[in-house]
Amino acid sequence: MTDDGRQPPFSPPRWRADVYARRRANLRARQRITQATRRWFDSEGFTEVDTPALQVASGGEVHVHPFRTDLRDPHGGPPRTLHLATSPEFAMKKLLVAGETQIFQLAHAFRNGERSPLHHPEFTMLEWYRAGGTLEDLQRDCRALVLTAAHAVEGPETAPKPVVFRDATCEIFGPWETLSVADAFTRYARIDLLATAPDPLAPSAELLAPRVQALGLRVAPDDRWEDLFFRVMGAKIEPFLGLDHPTFLTDYPISLAALARPKPNDTRLAERFELYIAGVEIANAFGELGDAAEQRRRFKADSALRQRLYGESLPMDEDFLAALEAGLPPSAGIALGFDRLVMLLVGAVHIEDVLWLPVA
Repeated sequence: MTDDGRQPPFSPPRWRADVYARRRANLRARQRITQATRRWFDSEGFTEVDTPALQVASGGEVHVHPFRTDLRDPHGGPPRTLHLATSPEFAMKKLLVAGETQIFQLAHAFRNGERSPLHHPEFTMLEWYRAGGTLEDLQRDCRALVLTAAHAVEGPETAPKPVVFRDATCEIFGPWETLSVADAFTRYARIDLLATAPDPLAPSAELLAPRVQALGLRVAPDDRWEDLFFRVMGAKIEPFLGLDHPTFLTDYPISLAALARPKPNDTRLAERFELYIAGVEIANAFGELGDAAEQRRRFKADSALRQRLYGESLPMDEDFLAALEAGLPPSAGIALGFDRLVMLLVGAVHIEDVLWLPVA
């Protein structure tokens, strides 16, 4: 396997018996984790749903690239361009509008151009929503699920073991940390992040750039504030998150949360957290935005940015916006990378070590 996740030209196929045998223990553990996950959600009163993989729009993430396909009209009309879901989020929120209150899904998701030790073009997303729920509810869910999955691997009578990934060690059975994004930038990069965003919806690259340069990181003339943010995150912050104990990274700047609502007590920030274990981001949670007009504005801004960066735009899911207008109940939702969770718990170092079969 090459560093970027590609199969070498003469790599033995993953279905060959001797190659498959090396992954079989991981896959049996994956089966136990899957079964334990479903039992946990059932015990919490959740309904398992199954939404379409084909969607009008794949999601609002600017830097995520969907797979496209044509839906032929059996009556001879023009074909429609659809996208394989990068996340089941839009469809699951429509079910909340329809009246469901606690739902989860183990969904196949698809992202083009992503293949590395932690990414695969087709992967499994564990996504769940609580109508009337809060981010604190989702944090409790995360802890319970991770510990349930760990017991499924080790057995309930086995002494708990820390998660080890590459050079990082994380004790999942101990206390879990909550850390704000602003505090993380202060702790690991000595940057007052909020001071670089006097206008929360249009943070200033000019204010952030010299601070990034002082860290010895590259700064280009056309860098946006978001580019600089993620450069610091990747180099100076993420490698230190979830070490020793899992970390909930909370209170993202509002400009970095396209589907999250603002915090009531500080509208510069969004109701959003990410969960890190052993330096790996495994979950992303939102207090869900229910304002259809604001969501449309954000979609338009993201579409314009995608057009500028990649020369393409995606259609807007008008059915999703209509559902928001009909009334999304106050909700909290989260997406967890199921393959990554399995990786961490079985000690695998590559995502393809926990897939039944990778994309050829």
